[in-house]
This record gives sequence, structure tokens and C-alpha cells, in this order.
Amino acid sequence: MKIEEIVKSSKSYSDSKTVLLNIIYTQNLINESFLEILKPYDLSSEQFNVLRILRGQKGNPANMCLIQERMLAKTSNTTRLVDKLLLKNFVTRNVCPINRRKIEVLITQKGMEVLADLDPKVIEHEKAFSNNLSPEEIEQLNTLLEKYRTLKK
Repeated sequence: MKIEEIVKSSKSYSDSKTVLLNIIYTQNLINESFLEILKPYDLSSEQFNVLRILRGQKGNPANMCLIQERMLAKTSNTTRLVDKLLLKNFVTRNVCPINRRKIEVLITQKGMEVLADLDPKVIEHEKAFSNNLSPEEIEQLNTLLEKYRTLKK
């Protein structure tokens, strides 16, 4: 279905606007579906992202700066996200013994178990949005999106 039909517009948009609207609309569809997966775990997509970053550390602690650098949503308040995960016992937070100004965050066993439970559901979610595309089209879409978000000034 064309984006103009979805937003019930009687006028046609420029190609640039159509692409942007399509990306925003698609992102919202993906997010809404993903949030339904996370809902039973009382997680936001940003909290989930922090847990995945910490799991990727393979037992090594991460500081707030490293977490922030790897976040998909760069505007996220990392400290607030870690605080919420701490309350759920999904992470631990300690002062670095070598540098007392540095905070080290580790994923707990409970956090790992939640991710292990979510992994097949997340994979299914990812596949569901790719089902209409061939492997070549997926590769092309990734290339185009990477090119699209590279701003030239």
C-alpha cells in the first residue's frame, strides 16, 4: 500500500518526502511490533538495547560512555536506563576500583536469562519483516539505507 493511501492524502508527495514518510511509517510498525514482544518482560527497546550491549561484553564491565556509544538511539539517557535495569536485577553497577569516577555495569544472570528467552522471539520478529524480500533485496535495502542516512553538506 502506498504511503499516500496510508496517511489518506489526496495530494502526491515529492520522492524525497515519500521516502522519508515510508521510513518513518515502517520504523513505527517495526517498533510497535517489537514493543509487544518486550511488554511481558517490562522492558523498553532502549533497555533491551543496553542488555544486548552488556551481553556483547562477554563478562567484561562496560562504562556509561561505552554503552552510550553503542546505543541505537543516541539520545537515550543511559544512566536512567541502567537505573531501571538495576531495579529489575538485570544489571549490577559498581564503582571502578582503579578509577573511582568510572562506573562499571555488568549484566546479571537474570538479565542473561531474559535475553535468552527473548532471542528466538526477536529472531522471529526480524524474519517476519524480511519475508517479502529476497536475500538480494535485503542486501540492496541495507546498502540503500546506509547510503540514505549519510548526509552530505
